[in-house]
Amino acid sequence: MLTRTTASAKPAEVEKKWILIDADGLVVGRLASIVANRLRGKHKASFTPHVDCGDNVIVINADKVRFTGRKASQKTYYRHTGYAGGIKEVRADKVLAGRFPERVLEKAVERMVPRGPLGRQQMRNLRVFAGSEHPHAAQNPEVLDVASMNRKNVLGSQVETKVAAQ
Repeated sequence: MLTRTTASAKPAEVEKKWILIDADGLVVGRLASIVANRLRGKHKASFTPHVDCGDNVIVINADKVRFTGRKASQKTYYRHTGYAGGIKEVRADKVLAGRFPERVLEKAVERMVPRGPLGRQQMRNLRVFAGSEHPHAAQNPEVLDVASMNRKNVLGSQVETKVAAQ
């Protein structure tokens, strides 16, 4: 029977899964948009904008993400110290080569989820690791192969090596 009301998911009814994504060789923006959609829950039929419907996402090898074109050397991240004239900038390639390379992906995803309390709650469901090890093996995460979703998700010659490895 058809009803005139829209079914709205309640926080207690939401089923959260664990998803594992290997970011080795993937393009930053394309990966970030997929991760942001999974965090928000927009891939589910029961998506409700004001409820955290998303899954828990684990990203490994975040230090091996790639930029297209000359973005690695031209893209700058800005922050402010809080003092007058205290704006600081750093290039993307310096961040990737630095102490916390996972921040590139975290910032890209953070800017794709809504600002506010719900967006902050959804960002707490994201775990990004620079290496291939993660402490969430007990959650039995499903592997999501982002590289095979679209040929543009992986840069250039790495497509052939990924396909040959499978």
